[in-house]
Amino acid sequence: MFRHLRTFTILLCVAASAAASPATPVGTWRVIVDTSGEAEAMVAITERDGLFEGKIIQVFARPGVDPDASCELCPGARRNQPVRGLTILSGLRRDGDEYTGGEILDPDSGEIYRCKMTLSADSRKLQVRGFIGFAVFGRTQTWLRE
Repeated sequence: MFRHLRTFTILLCVAASAAASPATPVGTWRVIVDTSGEAEAMVAITERDGLFEGKIIQVFARPGVDPDASCELCPGARRNQPVRGLTILSGLRRDGDEYTGGEILDPDSGEIYRCKMTLSADSRKLQVRGFIGFAVFGRTQTWLRE
């Protein structure tokens, strides 16, 4: 009887600590085009040493979009690299309820913007905002957790 109680107590403690740990954006996300509502890509977000980054793992075929395209307008070492496999999010850190301080690359234009992300309360949606200067001068996409 005591052995079962001890096992139950250990399992309860493990479950409580898992429930207490904050949700993060780590995982796979379906990128939704803010203007059309269509899915355009899948991005895998990872975390290393408190920094979050995201890499495109799939591009969905759509009219006028080649899923095997290269980033012709990207700056530096990313120029002419395949969009699939391209790191588009980098340098984000948790800052309260947001992830800030990073950058996001728009592979269509080659532009790099400052970035912040906000995870929904249920951890199923991620608001990703790219901006120049101040966050009010930008645009937001909603990404859906896979």
